[in-house]
Amino acid sequence: MQFLQAMTISYDLSKGLNVTTSTSHMLSADSKSRHIHLPGTDCTIKYGVSLASLTTFRVGGPAEWYVAPRHLEELQASFEWAQSQDLPITLLGAGSNLLVSDRGLPGLVICTRHMRSTYFDLETGQVTAAAGEPLVRLAWQAAERGLEGLEWAVGIPGTVGGAVVMNAGAHNSCTADILVNAHVLYPNGKLEIVTPQNLGYSYRTSNLQGDKRLVTQATFQLKPGADAAQLVATTATHLKQRHSTQPYNKPNCGSVFRNPKPHAAGWLIEQSGLKGHRIGNAAVAQRHANFILNCGGATASDIFQLIRFVQQKVEQEWSLLLEPEVKILGDFQTI
Repeated sequence: MQFLQAMTISYDLSKGLNVTTSTSHMLSADSKSRHIHLPGTDCTIKYGVSLASLTTFRVGGPAEWYVAPRHLEELQASFEWAQSQDLPITLLGAGSNLLVSDRGLPGLVICTRHMRSTYFDLETGQVTAAAGEPLVRLAWQAAERGLEGLEWAVGIPGTVGGAVVMNAGAHNSCTADILVNAHVLYPNGKLEIVTPQNLGYSYRTSNLQGDKRLVTQATFQLKPGADAAQLVATTATHLKQRHSTQPYNKPNCGSVFRNPKPHAAGWLIEQSGLKGHRIGNAAVAQRHANFILNCGGATASDIFQLIRFVQQKVEQEWSLLLEPEVKILGDFQTI
């Protein structure tokens, strides 16, 4: 087995970017079977699957191992297999709000995007959705049924599971406002029901971030009995507003940085003269400076170096370190 020295990236919210040297434990391809069938399921674990097409940035190297379960039993079997192999687990939903290294990710990447189901209770207004259900689709479905409270989510390119973990939000609303409870799965197969009070919610974060628990489904409390036509119109207005103020023409991850109150990250970046600034084929968006675009053929390293450059320039101008909202996974080298 060959070991590679690499730079592992992590973030300390008070100190910013930290870089520490670590050793990758990815095994050589010729030492393994390329497909492993999980007994008792229709689920197959695959070796060396590219993650670029599975992230909205459209960058990233291969997953050492990759699995996309469709049901809870397959998910539990995937966790069990990773534990039996002593492999780290990375959880992947829609691949938004995520930057994956060009070197890929060691261990098992579990993608929940195929875990989809919804149940609407029109009398109580409660909606239960599986982790892989797209927020955009859920927002439209709720509006069409006269359930008020998810209109803000129509422009967020993530899943229910990701929304619960990140406390996704827009238009002065967020996931924590409407979450009733979520089912989370531990690596040992234990299931637990948690409430917002258990999750330590704050702006765009929860204690599920960096946690080994996986959200399998969530229940939201909406307001029943609203006028469906009006809700659909409001939802469409929110979507139009996002499209008019944010760039959707090139691959991106959504907002790159958290907004440091009382300022908006985009305003700070714009005032620092960074709109349009490029490193390689990654660029700060002209339409909204808190977006970084893959202008075609960008690497994860291009994007990562641009994130660091923006942090440095804003800190020089404003004595303020922008905290990334995008989750950075894998090994990156600094220049």
